[in-house]
Amino acid sequence: MAEAFDAEVDLLVFGAGAGGMTAALAGAIGGLSVLLCEKTDMVGGTTSTSGGTTWVPGTALSQAAGAPDSTEDAAAFLRHVVGNRGGDALRAAFLESGPQAIADLEAQSEVKFVAAAAHPDYLDGPGAAYGGRALAPLAFDGRKLGADFARLRPPRAVFMGLGGMMVGRAELPALLSPFASLANLRTTLGIVLPYFRDRLSHARGTRLLMGNALAARLFYSLRQRRVPIWFDSPLTEFLREGDRIIGAVVTTPQGPRRIRARRGVVLATGGIGWNKDLRARLFPAQIAPVSQTPDGNTGDGIARAEAQLGAAVDDGCDSAGLWMPCSMLRQKDGTTAIWPHILLDRAKPGLIAVGANGRRFVNESDSYHDFCMGMVRAGLSEAWLIVDDRFIQRYGLGLVLPGGRGLSRLLRQGYLTRAATAEALARQIGVDPAGLAASIAANNAFAQTGVDADFGRGSSVMNRFNGDAQAAGNPCLGPMDKAPFYALKVVPVDLAGSGGLRIDADGAVLDRAGAPIPGLYACGNDAASMFRGTYPGPGTTIGPAMVMGWRIAQHLRQSAAMAA
Repeated sequence: MAEAFDAEVDLLVFGAGAGGMTAALAGAIGGLSVLLCEKTDMVGGTTSTSGGTTWVPGTALSQAAGAPDSTEDAAAFLRHVVGNRGGDALRAAFLESGPQAIADLEAQSEVKFVAAAAHPDYLDGPGAAYGGRALAPLAFDGRKLGADFARLRPPRAVFMGLGGMMVGRAELPALLSPFASLANLRTTLGIVLPYFRDRLSHARGTRLLMGNALAARLFYSLRQRRVPIWFDSPLTEFLREGDRIIGAVVTTPQGPRRIRARRGVVLATGGIGWNKDLRARLFPAQIAPVSQTPDGNTGDGIARAEAQLGAAVDDGCDSAGLWMPCSMLRQKDGTTAIWPHILLDRAKPGLIAVGANGRRFVNESDSYHDFCMGMVRAGLSEAWLIVDDRFIQRYGLGLVLPGGRGLSRLLRQGYLTRAATAEALARQIGVDPAGLAASIAANNAFAQTGVDADFGRGSSVMNRFNGDAQAAGNPCLGPMDKAPFYALKVVPVDLAGSGGLRIDADGAVLDRAGAPIPGLYACGNDAASMFRGTYPGPGTTIGPAMVMGWRIAQHLRQSAAMAA
C-alpha cells in the first residue's frame, strides 16, 4: 500500500533565491498551486547580498530608458562571446522569453525594474550594448513586509553603513563629503535621518536597494499571492512513480513531510556553493575554500539529483565557477569580512595587480570574473593589488574608503601593507622586488602614452566606463610615483556556480543519456550556465535564473491546460 502524502500541490519549489521565488511566483500567477521550501530561515539566497542587476536583453524597459535594445543584437553578442562552447538552445529560449517574463512580472507583481541607460556589457563585440540590458530593481520599503522583514537575508555587513544602512553607488560621494555642498547635505540627511528612525524598531534600515530590494519584492509578491513558504525545510529525498518525479520528502521542524507535486519539482537551491565534493571535482585547485554564497548553499539540489536520479552534471563549461577577486579581514570576533573587488577600485588609474614574480598577469579593469580567470590561467592562488598614496587618497582600496578613511586602523589590523618604497613593499609581501619595479616602471610609461601595450587596459567600453572620467587621457591608466606604496592581497572567490545540472530549453533536468527526467526541473545556479563559463555582462546570473524560473512555470501551466 502506497504511503499517503502530507500535502499536494501542482508545483513544488526548493530554494528561495531569485530563480526559485520567480518560478513560484510565476506559477501562482498562472493559476498553479505552489509550495516553496527554503532550507534556511530566510529568503533571498545569494540574490539578497548581490548588486541585484538583472541582465535581460530586449525588454520594453530599454525603450523607456532611451537605450533601445533588441534580442537580435543580444544573440549576435552572445554568439561572439560564447562561440562554439554549446548551450545554443538554452540561450535562444532565454532571449525568446526574457522580454515577456519581465513584462509579466512587472504587470502582475511588485517586482519592478528600471533599465540602466548606461551600464555596458562586460565585453566588446558585435551586438554589445552600452545600456538597456542591465535592469536595476527599484528600491523597496522593507516595512511593507511587516514581521516578515526579519525573514529577508540582509546584505553583507561590509556593504552597509552605520551598522545597517544601505547606500547606492551614486550616493556614496555625498555621504563621504556631506558638507561639501548643500546638495550633498540634503542627500545625506535624506538617507541618514530615516535610517535612525528605522533603528528605533528594526535591526537594520528598511530602505532596501540592489539585490536586497529584488529579493524583498519577490518575497512580498509571494505573500500577496498567499504562496506558502516553509522555512528550515530542506529537500531530503525525491519521490518517484515509475520514471517520473512525483514529489519529495521534506525535512521540516515538525518532522519529515511527503509532498506530492502534480506538475513538477523545481530545484533552485543555490548551486555548488560550499559543497566540498563538488568544489573539489569542478573548481580549479587554486580556488580558495570559501564562497560568497550563504553558508546554507551546500549543493543540495545538484548533489541529490545526481546521486539519487542519475542527473547529468555539466562540467564542460570554460569555468565551473564565476569568480570575484576578494580581500579578507579577520575581525575581532573571529569572523572574516570578505570584500569583493567588483570594479570601484580595480578600474581606476594608478593600480596594478601582480603575482609572486611581481609581474602583471591581466587587464586589471576587466570584469571581476575575467580578472580571476587571468589568475587561473597564470596558476595564481593569490595576487596583490599595488597602489601609491595618490590612489589611496583619491579612490580608496577595498575596505579603505576614498580620502584614506579607515586606513590607519586597517593597517594595524594587517588588512593591507604599506612601505616607503616599492622595493621595501615587495620584500614585505614576499614578491620579487625586481619584477615589481619593472611592472611599476612599465605602468608609468603606459600612463604617459595612454596605451597599455601588455594587456590593453582602458581599451574596452566597459574598462573606460568604470575608470576615472576626470583623468586625462586613458581613464584606466595613471602614474604610480607618490610614496608610500600599498599592497592588498586578493584571492579568487566564487560568487556563483557556472557548472550545474544539465537542462533543456524548458528547464527539464537531463539524465546522463541526455533524456529529460520527467517532473524534475532546475533554474538559477542549480542549472549549468547557458553562457558556458563566460560572463557577458552585469547580472548574467540573476537574469537567466529569473527568466528560466518564469519559463518553467509557463511550461507547466501549458502542460496542465493540455491535460485538462
